Formats: sequence, C-alpha cells, structure tokens
Amino acid sequence: MSQRTDTFDLGRLRLTSGEGRRLDLDVHVDPFSYGGSQYSVDPELVRARLDVSRTTGSGWALRLRFEAGVTGPCMRCLEPAQPSFAVDAYEIHQPGTADEEMLSPYVDAEGAEVDLEAWARDALALALPAQLTCRHDCAGLCPECGANLNEEPEHAHEAAPSARWAKLSELKFD
Repeated sequence: MSQRTDTFDLGRLRLTSGEGRRLDLDVHVDPFSYGGSQYSVDPELVRARLDVSRTTGSGWALRLRFEAGVTGPCMRCLEPAQPSFAVDAYEIHQPGTADEEMLSPYVDAEGAEVDLEAWARDALALALPAQLTCRHDCAGLCPECGANLNEEPEHAHEAAPSARWAKLSELKFD
C-alpha cells in the first residue's frame, strides 16, 4: 500500500511553463453526512491520478481522477446501498489575476501546495446523484405500511374512500 497523501507540494516537481507530470497517489476521503444519513467512503484511501501542468505566469492546471464508492442506507428503501462513482475534476490556479474563478480554493496562497483530501471529498460530493439508492430501479417503501416494495412488487392496499369524498355520497338530488 502506498503512503497516504493529503496534501502535495507542487513546487517539488520543479516544472517549467508547459511541462506536466502524472502522479498516482492514495488520498483519504472523509465520510459524508448526506440527506441526514451517514455514508462511508470505500476504500478509505482512494487511488487517485493527479495530472499537473505548469502554466504561464507561475500557474497550475490540475486534474484529479479516481473511483470510489459510498456505503450507507438507500434513500428509498433504507436497505444497504453501495453505489460507486467515477470522479474527474479539474482546477486552474493562476495567481496574479483579478478573476477569482482562476484561483483554486485547493491550492494555497503561495501556489505551492494542493489540498488533495479536501479536493477529493468535494469532487466526490459533486459526483453524487440527488438520491443514493441500492439499485437504479429501487421501488422504495409502501407509504401506508412501510413494506419494502422491492421484496413485494405486487404489494397493494384496498383504496379506502377518504372522508372528504364520503360526504359527497350523502348529497341528495331531487
């Protein structure tokens, strides 16, 4: 197993303008609290590929790629869910510009160190769908009794007339 790399010193690469490097690193990603539930990241140390290129004006073009899964409850049926995601994130850090979009929040003020742990966690969070489910066609739970509709696809209840509509049957037409 490789050594954990939470931050990386870009300066030690000694790249000149136009040069680039590809690095394979193990980055820790903290668990998530998502939709009120806890989700752990699997594996805890993700194998990430970091592409680093030196731009003109002492800037950096960065690309981070990895695959990771999250483990926690399905948001529809509450059964265990373990979806996996491919993450591909880009950052530009171009100091000396007035445009804040050209300054990466993951590169320190001196432009020498990138916070891989924070970047990987944020990139994974952005790759997550609106709902984390156990499978793409999860039917969820019955809203009346809570039965798992994945296990009982034919599950149904007799439709009881609501009190609101029952009053209509009492009307008399002459």
